[in-house]
Amino acid sequence: MRITRAQALTLRMVGLLLRDRHHGMDRPADVAGVVTWLGAMQAQDLASGLWSFGVRLPGYTVGDVTAALERREALRTWPMRGTIHFVPPRDAHWMLDLMGSRALAGAAKRRAYLGLSEEVAERAVEVLGTALAGGGRLTRSQCVAVLADKGIEAAGQLGYHLLWYASQRGVLCIAPNIGNEHSFVLLDEWVPDPHRPDRDEALATIALRYFRGHGPTTRQDFAGWTGLTAADAKRGIAAAGDQLAGVTVDGVEMYLEPALLDTAPSAMDGREVLVLPGFDEYLLGYKDRTLMLADEHKPAIIPGNNGIFQATVVCDGRVVGTWKRSLTKTKVQITVQPLVPLGKAERAKIEQTFEEYARFVGRTPEVRLP
Repeated sequence: MRITRAQALTLRMVGLLLRDRHHGMDRPADVAGVVTWLGAMQAQDLASGLWSFGVRLPGYTVGDVTAALERREALRTWPMRGTIHFVPPRDAHWMLDLMGSRALAGAAKRRAYLGLSEEVAERAVEVLGTALAGGGRLTRSQCVAVLADKGIEAAGQLGYHLLWYASQRGVLCIAPNIGNEHSFVLLDEWVPDPHRPDRDEALATIALRYFRGHGPTTRQDFAGWTGLTAADAKRGIAAAGDQLAGVTVDGVEMYLEPALLDTAPSAMDGREVLVLPGFDEYLLGYKDRTLMLADEHKPAIIPGNNGIFQATVVCDGRVVGTWKRSLTKTKVQITVQPLVPLGKAERAKIEQTFEEYARFVGRTPEVRLP
């Protein structure tokens, strides 16, 4: 089946941003539903990750999302590409086993750079496991202090690497912040009933979730997102079977969930405007972002190509600007930098959309839109 680029973009918005319903399928209504729908959500920047939920859960506040995380509707760990994501708690173990193993295999090179032996890293895992046993929960600085007390140097990047390594091994995971710091718990205590699928079921599950939330998109994007080999990416798509459908966009083979094709390609209602955080899956979920982002605008979104993504303003699926925010006790000051000429109606819609963000963070908005 062939579809146009415009149709593909609309279908991505429906699946990835939950802007409409699938026929016969309810849209996710809570944090657990959203993270399960998408498979995983990038979350190295916590404020961005919280708003990624807020975008998809109208009416939620930052307090609502944080409370859901305390209820363990999602947790943070490093399941793939060595990057922190929100994941469904019961799936954390198999995701680490399936996709985190490649990042773990590269840990020896990082340890050599840091002057850290494997023996010390393993001892750190044991020390942290003992310190957190029995329902313990420690901030990052407290974990570093525990390691130092046992004679394990953990200042700066050493501490980060040891916490990453223990999490990558499936011993720790990141619980909600205590104050402004990450907190860590034992994964097996935080999630006492993990799901343990076999490898083919795991590959099929992550393929289905990725293409359901991000499709239509390519096998190469799937491999890039998961960090899987090309062979495993192909195997996952095959294992998903008829739960996925193939389409062609400008001669390129792509996959999506069949139910998505029942959504009218013109489902967007008027000039749809969204204000997305910098690390939202809308851009981070792909290697090829040309459907959503013009080539000439890439330097504005990823200055210096350093992996730090700016927050974006999106109009009918295309990135049209960036934004920054500054919080005071009662206000959120927002500065928008347009990347294309904006009409009066678009400007009004953008300002209206920022009111939704302001409600999410519990502040009064002040929008500067040159």
